[in-house]
Amino acid sequence: MTLEKSDLLAADTAMGAVTLLVADLDLMTRYYRDSIALTVLSETADSVTLGRGATPVIVLQFAPGLVRASPRDAGLYHTAILFDTKAALAAAIYSVATKNPGSFTGSADHAVSLAFYFTDPEGNGVELYWDRERTNWSWIHNSIEMNNKYLDPNGFLEEHLTEEAVEQPNFGEAVVGHVHLSVGDTVTAKEFYVDRLGFETTFDLGAQALFVSAGGYHHHMAMNTWNSAGAGRRSRTLGLGQVDILVPTADDLGALDERMSHFGIGTRDDGQTLSLDDPWGNSIRVSVAD
Repeated sequence: MTLEKSDLLAADTAMGAVTLLVADLDLMTRYYRDSIALTVLSETADSVTLGRGATPVIVLQFAPGLVRASPRDAGLYHTAILFDTKAALAAAIYSVATKNPGSFTGSADHAVSLAFYFTDPEGNGVELYWDRERTNWSWIHNSIEMNNKYLDPNGFLEEHLTEEAVEQPNFGEAVVGHVHLSVGDTVTAKEFYVDRLGFETTFDLGAQALFVSAGGYHHHMAMNTWNSAGAGRRSRTLGLGQVDILVPTADDLGALDERMSHFGIGTRDDGQTLSLDDPWGNSIRVSVAD
C-alpha cells in the first residue's frame, strides 16, 4: 500500500525521548549522566529525565519487580543519540571509554553517519553518532545507501579529541536521532509503521530489517529481526517503556488520530498526546514539538 502524501507524517517530524523501565535507578542514572554525559533535567523519587540543554533524551522510570526481557523478545534494539559535531561525539565516546569501557560493543561507518555502539548496565543498546551532511548522502530509487564499513574508534578519538577537550569537554547538542526496535517480522512492521503510522521506507533488508523516516532523513526508526524473528507481543519487562515521536502541529496530531481510527488502531488521547501500541506492544507516544 502507498499512502497519499497527505497521509504521511510531516517532513519536520522528529524523535523525542526514550523511556526505559529500570531496576536500579541510581546505577542507570550514573551511566547516562556520568558516562554518556547527559544532564539531569528533572527527577523525582522514581523517575529521572536526562538530556542536553532543555531537550530530554532518556527518561529512566524505576520499575521494581520487573525482570529483564529475553534477547529473543521484541523491544528496544538501541536508542541512537545524535551529536552535532565530531568533536562533541569524540568527547562523549572518551567519557564512556574512561568510565565504563566494558560497555563498548562496536563502531561502524554507515556512509550517512559515523556510529559507536554501547550497552548500558541493564542491557539496553545505545548508539552515539554523527551525521554527514545530507548533500553527501546517496539515494538510488528512493532507497538510501548505507553500509557497515569498519571504523577505528581509537583513530577517531586521535583525530577529533584534543587535550583541551579532555580537560574541559564540550559535549555540544544531543538529541534522539533514531530509535531501533527488535520485532517479530518486517512485513507486519512495515504495515504498521509505514502503511498506518505514515513513515516512508528508506532502506529495506527484506525479512531482516526495515528503516523508515519522515522528510527524507536516513531513518527515524528501524525494526529488525536479527535476534527476535517470530517474537510475539511483549510482556511487561524491564527495558523499553515508551518511544516519543514529535510532530510539528496539532493538526498533524489530529490527522494521525483520524488515520489510526480509520485503520481500527486504538489510541489513548489525553488532549496533548496520542499514545498507541505497535503490534508487539511497544508503546508509542506522539505529541506536538515545543
